[in-house]
Amino acid sequence: MAAEALKPPPPLEGGARVLGTLCVSLATFMNVLDTSIANVSIPAIAGDLGVSPNQGTWVITSFAVANAICVPLTGWLAQRYGQVRMFIATTVLFVAASLLCGLAPSIEMLILFRVVQGAVAGPMIPLSQTILLASYPREKAGSALATFSLTILVAPVVGPLLGGWITDNFSWPWIFFINVPLGLIAAAVTWIIFRSRESPRVSRPIDGVGLLLLVVWVGSLQLMLDKGKDLDWFESKLIVALAATSLLCFALFLAWELTDEHPVVELRLFARRNFWTGTLSISLSYAAYFGSIVLLPLWLQQYLGYTATDAGMILAPVGLLALFLTPLVGRTINRVDPRIFASTSLLIFAGVALMRSQFDTQVDVKTLVLPTLIQGAAVACFFIPLVSLALSGLRPDQIAAASGLNNFMRITAGAFGTSIATTLWESRATVHHVHLVERVSSSDVADFGDKAAALGLAPQQAYGLLNQLINQQAFTLAALDLFYASAILLVLLIPLVWLARPSPHVEDAASGAH
Repeated sequence: MAAEALKPPPPLEGGARVLGTLCVSLATFMNVLDTSIANVSIPAIAGDLGVSPNQGTWVITSFAVANAICVPLTGWLAQRYGQVRMFIATTVLFVAASLLCGLAPSIEMLILFRVVQGAVAGPMIPLSQTILLASYPREKAGSALATFSLTILVAPVVGPLLGGWITDNFSWPWIFFINVPLGLIAAAVTWIIFRSRESPRVSRPIDGVGLLLLVVWVGSLQLMLDKGKDLDWFESKLIVALAATSLLCFALFLAWELTDEHPVVELRLFARRNFWTGTLSISLSYAAYFGSIVLLPLWLQQYLGYTATDAGMILAPVGLLALFLTPLVGRTINRVDPRIFASTSLLIFAGVALMRSQFDTQVDVKTLVLPTLIQGAAVACFFIPLVSLALSGLRPDQIAAASGLNNFMRITAGAFGTSIATTLWESRATVHHVHLVERVSSSDVADFGDKAAALGLAPQQAYGLLNQLINQQAFTLAALDLFYASAILLVLLIPLVWLARPSPHVEDAASGAH
């Protein structure tokens, strides 16, 4: 089982590097976009295919489960088939699956094609990161990570905005059809530029037991996270069964993978101090970040009367400062301790969360947009230093596996953040609703009823309106609680970053590419 004797190619230069970066980033952006673009289109999809909105959510769940299962397999797949081959193959299959999703005549077929789409999407993100690092000189590894970070952090914000606009102005299949031309262009140009830059391949046996355990525990966990809130969490026997299955299979998976000679997932990477500190920091921080970008538009749409497109516009400015500052961070990461950048990012994220914790139901657009604009600076300083810390000092054959694990942890943490944020939001809203009702006296109710009657409302309509106003305040207060809690969490994560021991130069993170 010897690796093919391939000498690592030199970094790309000039136009080839620029074009290669654009096409790899385009494929990655298309991938990440698809994790969120369908969210706002579920009502339209469900109505068109004749199912309930609850059944329609399986369009999201099926993609998320398949994606989560396949991300940690990246290292094994890249070693067996080659990084460039795998990236091109998964991009082409992603395009084919997108086309089939748009043509799906029933919800069952759509879910099936979303499973395929999620499965092939899994390895694309870590492979794109690995290929980009291999395309740049070691001293410019920060620039490669800068490009990658923009696609990862901005696409989830753009997804709901673009999905809402396409659904409102065209029809839901076009949220999938737009992937076809973009994906084909990205795959074709990537093949032309990178086909002679294939990584060494190693013929490794398939770890069937590890693969089966991975599928069961990750699939059960993702299903639990996606459906837990709708089924009232552990009040549901299904959720309890999924949690028990996931926990048991995870324990067996750990024991098997740490003792198997050819594990399907290289868990021994977590023995490296920089890898586990960098990966844990980015995962927990991303959970807080992703939870907020899910919670804010929900609050705006459900309780302040914003449309999906308008709520997306509130989040869109996060890309402005990020686009400007991320290349600067990438160019200076060699000269500045990455822990300083990461700590600054967490402080800015915490400050933004604190600003949002001061919102109220009368908040104007300017006040909503300002924290989002500032958050762009945190996004710029966030991803590059933490990924460079996690990947620093790894051997060439470990980069793809490490990137896969790093992205798996980040994606899973994002799923946890979403589930926890939405569940706690409703839970805290219930508490606030009770407290607000206790403070409303009978004379207040009577006075409100008189004013409502003067406007022509019947008593039942008046009480309904009063309850609606209390709900609005309760969910607003609950959202503010969560923003405040996330600010505290983000500050508490800063000491974790300083447990890492950064290499003198970030280019060590790219050593696996050369």
